[in-house]
Amino acid sequence: MKNRKKMNERRNEEELKAQGISKNDHSDSEDTSDEEEEILKVKPLKKKMRMASKAAAALEEKEEEEEIEENRDKPRPKVEFTGVNAKEKCVILSSRGVTSRFRHLMLDLQTLIPHSKKDCKLDTKNPRDAVNEVADMKSCTGAMFFECRKRTDCYMWLSKCPEGPSVKFHIENVHTMAELKLTGNHLKFSRPALHFDAAFDEQPHLKLIKELLTHTFATPYRHHKMKPFLDHIFSFYWEDGRIWFRNYQIVHPEGKEVRATGVTLSESGPRLCLHPIKIFAGAFGGPTLYDDPTYVSPNVQRAAERKKDMGKYARKVEKKAERKAHSRMSQLKPDELNDVFDE
Repeated sequence: MKNRKKMNERRNEEELKAQGISKNDHSDSEDTSDEEEEILKVKPLKKKMRMASKAAAALEEKEEEEEIEENRDKPRPKVEFTGVNAKEKCVILSSRGVTSRFRHLMLDLQTLIPHSKKDCKLDTKNPRDAVNEVADMKSCTGAMFFECRKRTDCYMWLSKCPEGPSVKFHIENVHTMAELKLTGNHLKFSRPALHFDAAFDEQPHLKLIKELLTHTFATPYRHHKMKPFLDHIFSFYWEDGRIWFRNYQIVHPEGKEVRATGVTLSESGPRLCLHPIKIFAGAFGGPTLYDDPTYVSPNVQRAAERKKDMGKYARKVEKKAERKAHSRMSQLKPDELNDVFDE
């Protein structure tokens, strides 16, 4: 049997030599043939997989189209609307002689309020009729007017036009966005959440001020400039007889910080302090509903400081006169023995 196998192998080798093919080439050809057979077996499997994936994608597209057609016939879900700021618009303007700090503050507030409209500066000393006319021309229901005096004092009027009521504030401790350079950075014209101190619900004049602030700073329902994101908070605090305004960005941390810190607030500015002076029943005037007894005008404060300085100078003059009188009284009399050694 072994001899027969050897004989057969020799015959095959001789046949291959006669054909000009070596033994190694024959083995390589056998290997390639095996690989081709395997490739031929794999190709139909790949085709089947592709066909299956295409069929699944086609089914998903059909299902999505069917869902869209079904949703077209269905009515849209109703969004709950509280009725606050249904169609509110606020005009923001200032008087002549406004300084750069208050002008930048006005521009910052315009970027924070999407339903605001701006107008040129007013040159009149009595803004009551002029602002009402501008609000009527701009079809605005509210007005924010910055009245500057002596290029140092700034008063802010918040009013509902044309019937009122209106509030007059004295602006203190102003810091604009460009000046602060804080870390907070929220979207322009995104929806703000309004946060009021609990003290605004205790006194009647603070309730009225809260209502005016909500009508001014709250974004109207489905406003065309509004971005549907709630990423910052307007905070109003009542302390020391004044309203302190702050603007915070809502920061959502990512990764490992979520468990450690959670949602945080980052201030983005501007900062300002509003001292309410008077509340009027009409727009920029009318019967006085509230008058702050603790308010002292800046003119009176500056006059008191000048009087203090004048008293300082008078005390200096008195001390100088006393010193001269004391030096005269304490002078020594001439001694009789001073001229003895001169001779």
